[in-house]
Amino acid sequence: MSLLTELERLYGESKRNKWLRYFAIFCRIALALGFIPSGIVKLSGERFTALPSNHPLGHYFDALHLTGYYYTFIGVAQLVTALLLLIPRTALLGAMLYFPIIVNICVLTYAVRFEGTRIATLMLSANLFLLVWDYDRLQHVLSFRPTDEDHPVPDKASKFPVLFFVLVFAAALSVVVINQFLYDIRPGNSQLECTNGCKNRDSQNACQQFCDCIYNQGNPLNACLDEYQKGKEADALEKRQSQ
Repeated sequence: MSLLTELERLYGESKRNKWLRYFAIFCRIALALGFIPSGIVKLSGERFTALPSNHPLGHYFDALHLTGYYYTFIGVAQLVTALLLLIPRTALLGAMLYFPIIVNICVLTYAVRFEGTRIATLMLSANLFLLVWDYDRLQHVLSFRPTDEDHPVPDKASKFPVLFFVLVFAAALSVVVINQFLYDIRPGNSQLECTNGCKNRDSQNACQQFCDCIYNQGNPLNACLDEYQKGKEADALEKRQSQ
């Protein structure tokens, strides 16, 4: 038996498992709920976030808010995508539209070291699951071949996929843990949050300077990171000289 045949067999069994179907429905609803509030805010023309303007992501949202109907267009796209996800017959189209949007959001949050990287990563993971879940339909869309397969009937006596949900939990936990140690320093969501994070650091002065650079001086993130590295080196040199 070839690997491809075995994978197709496992995929067929998974599609008939009612618990995995419930999980797919949960992912659809959760992803839709993630876009509905932000879409409504953009559609109403309000600023999307409460982040201060000097925050790296705050800079971005301030500029985005001033783009006029493009800002409104993003809100409409998010609401339409959410609606498509909630309707079973259009869920695949919703997942396909969701993917480029959430990839952009995910890359953006990592680029500015935003605290929401964990949520964005989990949303991207859920979106990928939905695309894989509808692989039988997706392959016909991408290859422009007519669908001639019957939809698998859920097995009411399906066993609870313990291993699958253990892996899901482990993946979610790894996202949280890895993000905790991914960056040496983050700007946080406010100046108070940023400065509070300096208390247990070896280079407290450098950390305080970084927060001041972000929130009071309003400098770009990369410039503040360069200043932070220089401050760390200065603090380390001062400690060696005092020993």
